[in-house]
Amino acid sequence: MNWLKQQVANVAGTAEPIYGPSALRSVAQQAETTPYTELTKEDLRWVAMESTCVETQVFYLMADSGHIGLAQVIYSNVAGLRTTCQFNTKIFYPDEKTPNLWSSDTLENHGFDDEQLCFYADGCAVDLSEDGTFYSIKSATNESSLVNLKVTRKTPGFQVGKDGKSYFGTDPNKPWGSMRHAFWPRCDAEGTIITKAGPIDFKGRAMFIHALQGMKPHHAAAKWNFVNFQSPTYTAVMMEYTTPPSYGSSVVNVGGLMQDGEIICAGSSNSASYLEIADDPDNEWPEPAAVKFEWSGTTKDGKPVTAELAGSLGVRLDKVDVMAEVPGFVKAIIGGVAGTKPYIYQYCPQQKLKLLLNIGGEEKVEEGILFSEATFISE
Repeated sequence: MNWLKQQVANVAGTAEPIYGPSALRSVAQQAETTPYTELTKEDLRWVAMESTCVETQVFYLMADSGHIGLAQVIYSNVAGLRTTCQFNTKIFYPDEKTPNLWSSDTLENHGFDDEQLCFYADGCAVDLSEDGTFYSIKSATNESSLVNLKVTRKTPGFQVGKDGKSYFGTDPNKPWGSMRHAFWPRCDAEGTIITKAGPIDFKGRAMFIHALQGMKPHHAAAKWNFVNFQSPTYTAVMMEYTTPPSYGSSVVNVGGLMQDGEIICAGSSNSASYLEIADDPDNEWPEPAAVKFEWSGTTKDGKPVTAELAGSLGVRLDKVDVMAEVPGFVKAIIGGVAGTKPYIYQYCPQQKLKLLLNIGGEEKVEEGILFSEATFISE
């Protein structure tokens, strides 16, 4: 009967019943014995589910010029009835005067290579190299942002636990939903995005994330925190979500710490907290003004690791009213559920924050660039 209720909620877009926290099998359970596994090429295959899902590949860019950007492919399926793909780009300018550039285009005739490792559509291609070390991202779907990028992995990729997945459902043997994240946290970027004002050189750092929400996104998560910190020596990444009350408002956190060539530690023993809240006059969401992000883990040779990143977020880069800006297919998935009013707050503090890192009692401090998002979907 629970499964039936869940399917009705999926198709009708209604809120789910209260199943309680026992209906979530967090990836943290896997991480107790296997904190993380390094990714192989096979872990980067597109799943392209034929039931309700949102699957994305997103490349976060930090150019040496100070520009921040992202390029993203979204594959979405609504109840197995309709599949839509979208290519998005966004550019934040370092002068704090030029308006953010946002392009979002529906893709036609999408498909994959035989191995499901490369994505294609008219005017768009995201290709994984034969040796599995870099992606090329090309898009001519929007004249305002012609994309030609290469993102090369500088550390091993990882997923938390054995398969990176949290499972949703009252029967552990037959979960009705899942959530997975796979990371290339520390990459080099090269190439350009050509805008109507001219080309922007995105030579610099990058992060790549492949995510699969194997259910309606607002059924899996009510709010999110995302951290992408890049310094000359280190990378810190964190993806945290809180489930809706239907799954006990449970918190799932995956992340890790890297340096060139190696994963220092990764797992689920991390946390995100807001030290200060700003009042947003447009809604009642607790927009963060100052934050503290913490990581905890163990190196391969058994040394304890802790890290902290804390400080003011400064003036936000953008506030995205998701229902006003996202493509229609996402609205179809969310389905106008009462109490669903998603907003994304995006930040890159001008005052650089410092990562405080302790590896086996040896302390390191390094300043770097933070790109952070706080997303609120439902109460």
